[in-house]
Amino acid sequence: MQHAVELEELGVRITEASRFIAKAEEQLARRVIGQHNVIRRIFIAMLVNGHILLEGVPGLAKTLIIRTFAAAMNLKFQRIQFTPDMLPADLIGTMIYNPKDLEFYPRKGPVFANVILADEINRSPAKVQSALLEAMQERQVTIGTQTFPLQEPFLVLATQNPIEHEGTYVLPEAQVDRFMMKILVDYPSYDEELEIMLQSATNATAAPIIPVVQPDDIAKARTLIDLIYVDPRVQRYIVDLVVASRKPAQYGIASLETMIEFGASPRASIFLLLASKAHAFLQHRAYITPEDVKAIAYDTLRHRIRPGYEAEADNIKPDDIIRQILQHVQVP
Repeated sequence: MQHAVELEELGVRITEASRFIAKAEEQLARRVIGQHNVIRRIFIAMLVNGHILLEGVPGLAKTLIIRTFAAAMNLKFQRIQFTPDMLPADLIGTMIYNPKDLEFYPRKGPVFANVILADEINRSPAKVQSALLEAMQERQVTIGTQTFPLQEPFLVLATQNPIEHEGTYVLPEAQVDRFMMKILVDYPSYDEELEIMLQSATNATAAPIIPVVQPDDIAKARTLIDLIYVDPRVQRYIVDLVVASRKPAQYGIASLETMIEFGASPRASIFLLLASKAHAFLQHRAYITPEDVKAIAYDTLRHRIRPGYEAEADNIKPDDIIRQILQHVQVP
């Protein structure tokens, strides 16, 4: 009974603390038409210190969404265009010699911001990709002999074009695994595209965005998300989903044994739990349900499961494998 009362009180606090999400979404709606799933996932990543890999063809408003998100959240935004001739110093900064003082001084790079749009990350060589991914993981940057912490919150949203492969450097699996989610950005619906066209014709995308969030709002939200209750049965359900991607036969999905080259890493369990907590927070709940886990499973697992040769021959995608796992793993 006491536990139920505590959860009810926490639910009230969460409802109050999550009001800034609705305010930010109102600002986003002034410029962005549709793409509600993408926007919600960005909020989830920000709330639990995750990063996102966005995959979609050009022209789907990825930059507009991220820039508007940063403006509404009152966060410093930096767009970095990744190119084949880019160097790590172009990203993190370098030491500059001052002949007046006869000393070197650090010049910070564009990575020193709250929201980073790493545009076409797969166009840069491995050294640059590694520099960004190290900053994502360590949340600090070393320039010369000095180490500088990155600003909080720190959110990286990296984009890549799925239909263009010339002049690109494929992200290694170990680096892709560091992203909390991989989101597939799809085309807008017919009505949404009609509205986008009319909005563009009237220059409505230039509508001013009012910052409606303070840093304390994000910090408070993160503190409450840590307190969200996770039932042991839901904990095991999360681990079951991840383990089923490695050993599907144990869960009655023997047909997937030859379809999966390798399954999700332990990071998948961690990120699936954190993302589910943030999803519950957006629903104003103080506890996780299996539906929270299912809602976030595709985005959290799709880049951590590599289909095998047979799956590719049958045109079976990671999402098809995840769908079968969700259907066969017992829900608590």
